[in-house]
Amino acid sequence: MTEEERGRIVSEDYADMIVNYVNNPRILQRVPNATVHIMNEAYAVLHIPVSQLEASGVGTYGYSTTPNLCGLASEIALEASTVTELRKYPGFNLRGQNVLIGIVDTGINYNLPAFKRADGTTKIAAIWDQTIQGRVSPFNTDFGTEYRSDQINQALKTANPLEIVPSTDENGHGTMLAGIAAGTEDPGKEFAGVAPDSELVIVKLKQAKKYIRNFFFIPEDVVCYQENSIMWGAQYCVQLARELNRPISICIGIGTSQGAHDGNSPLSSFLSLLADFPKTGIVTAMGNEGNRGRHFRGTIDPASNTSIVEMNVGESDHAFTMELWGDSPGIYSIDILSPSGEYIPRIPAGLKVNRVISFIFEETIVYVEYQTVETLTGDQLIMLRFQNISPGSWRFTVYGQGDLATSFHIWLPMGDFISAGTYFVQADIYTTLLDPGSAAIPITVTAYNPISGTLYVNSSRGYTRANVVKPDLAAPGVNYIAPNLEGGYTNYTGTGVASAHTAGVVALALEWGVVLKNQPNLDTIEIKNYLIRGAKRSGNLVYPNRDWGFGILDLYNTYNVMRVNV
Repeated sequence: MTEEERGRIVSEDYADMIVNYVNNPRILQRVPNATVHIMNEAYAVLHIPVSQLEASGVGTYGYSTTPNLCGLASEIALEASTVTELRKYPGFNLRGQNVLIGIVDTGINYNLPAFKRADGTTKIAAIWDQTIQGRVSPFNTDFGTEYRSDQINQALKTANPLEIVPSTDENGHGTMLAGIAAGTEDPGKEFAGVAPDSELVIVKLKQAKKYIRNFFFIPEDVVCYQENSIMWGAQYCVQLARELNRPISICIGIGTSQGAHDGNSPLSSFLSLLADFPKTGIVTAMGNEGNRGRHFRGTIDPASNTSIVEMNVGESDHAFTMELWGDSPGIYSIDILSPSGEYIPRIPAGLKVNRVISFIFEETIVYVEYQTVETLTGDQLIMLRFQNISPGSWRFTVYGQGDLATSFHIWLPMGDFISAGTYFVQADIYTTLLDPGSAAIPITVTAYNPISGTLYVNSSRGYTRANVVKPDLAAPGVNYIAPNLEGGYTNYTGTGVASAHTAGVVALALEWGVVLKNQPNLDTIEIKNYLIRGAKRSGNLVYPNRDWGFGILDLYNTYNVMRVNV
């Protein structure tokens, strides 16, 4: 790849397209003016001039090629998962030795005591900072800069480490995840990472490009990452683990409410592909959207062939997107009623519909796009993008065509992409999981409070839109003590916290299986099934269920259940 082509990867003048070229290799040559960036044997990213995109929609290239935008899945423990109980037994003093833990997130403050050994050397095997260009990029990524442990150790010996390794974490989310998974013990603060002897692989993701943030109306001050950047991060972790001949547990503590929520997005499919590799475990966060009113589940009334949706828009939300996914094989269409009473009649369905609606009595502009057969899923997608939207009560009538249109889902943006003032009046707490939490093979975890034994109130609920069981397990994720950027410790809450805890547990399982040679080719599916068999379950509930999955993570019981074979 030439220097000019490398520049297009990060250039704001070039858009990114994710393509699975296994079954359609010709697509790599069919897109005009594209720079082809091969990720692995299945996926590639094409970089094309932003000027080639259609302003009114996702364009001729399809919804699935447009990267979804992901945000953080945590907000501002060991005994609960019985890790310390298991360490009392000979042969089970598991601490993650010779296992890597990959954190694909906001980066790390590598100068903190939580990431140093007793002799002051780093516990970080490598950092790939996607935001620093023009230095040594790893493998075939052709962007970002990689720093290995010897460079980090050299930096730690100086008064100004960032002069040698200028990668840091401005947000703190990645530092928190890394600390929970593999932080060095600090008895005075009653803190210890789940797998304190593991080494870390850190990927600092680059922020989403302006063209796609503008398209989806993501606020400038909100942390936001493109789907393809996360895919590259996970790919890097696996490639480094192969190079070092070490097993790896990868934590994905971020997610998106975009997409069909069925496990078939490029990111979900990609992580399922990697999670099936031997000596690899991948953990994803369920999300924190369950109690925020951002999901609507509608059923078409057979008598009227309609369903009414009411949405309140907050004063501070001026622009955002909304996605309606109709259950196949039905065909759906909508009308719109604004807070002032201005009515947009039913917009009929077609093979492909693009409308720009300007309201007369309000400044609101609505971009309406129908894809009757969305390429990746085969389902119907109706995407609405609201610009200068008026606050107050909006009403949509969803129409079903014929007797095959039965039900549909609508999702609003996740996390800080919108305020708490925007929500559906009759929201549904279920099917609120984020992508890639819907991915089939990775271990998807929700968060609970180990003190009260209750589910975190905002935890996203399952199942997937395809009715696949998610979450798989519940792990500690409420008021969890972890390192902050200032060198102290803070209580964190969210399913991202639970995913980091579980990634540490997965590292211990990889130590037992791969390092200690009890099951040398252990992979995510096997680890997940072991953890499910050993999970704690209440006699008052039926399992699996949409809140707790198969139960609460219990590592000691996992090995107790299978000890006949140990």
